[in-house]
Amino acid sequence: MASATAGEDGQFKLSETSVLKIQKGDITRSFVDGSSDAIVNPANQRMLGGGGADVAMHRLLARNFEKHALRSQKFDLVLPVPPGEARITPGFKLPASHVIHTVGPIYDSDKDPKDSLRNAYKNCLSVAQQNNIKYIAFPAISCGVFG
Repeated sequence: MASATAGEDGQFKLSETSVLKIQKGDITRSFVDGSSDAIVNPANQRMLGGGGADVAMHRLLARNFEKHALRSQKFDLVLPVPPGEARITPGFKLPASHVIHTVGPIYDSDKDPKDSLRNAYKNCLSVAQQNNIKYIAFPAISCGVFG
């Protein structure tokens, strides 16, 4: 079954090929190998940097994100991205090779916040799998300015 290490971090073996590792720290510094890893950005619906971890992420993504978004079919900076959906970009100046942007629920206004939150995590994992991401770092989604 699952086993945890001592201290601030916890590690749990989920299967022969999967390990869940819980760490406390700055997610913008997270990376494993710089080629098959991703960090998740808890974005707002415009994906342009809102608050919390999203601000820190966009500070490092700089203008590269907007340039990529404008060239990509996956992004529309005019139409809002619905809660629960996820998009991927290169990591640009971040140590991880990719960033998966997801929109979590706003609990006061989302019709089904539990479903939206579940979909945010599931869609991040789906996007990671589609892009051969082996390592993914998640922050707590919708626990800050929208939680």
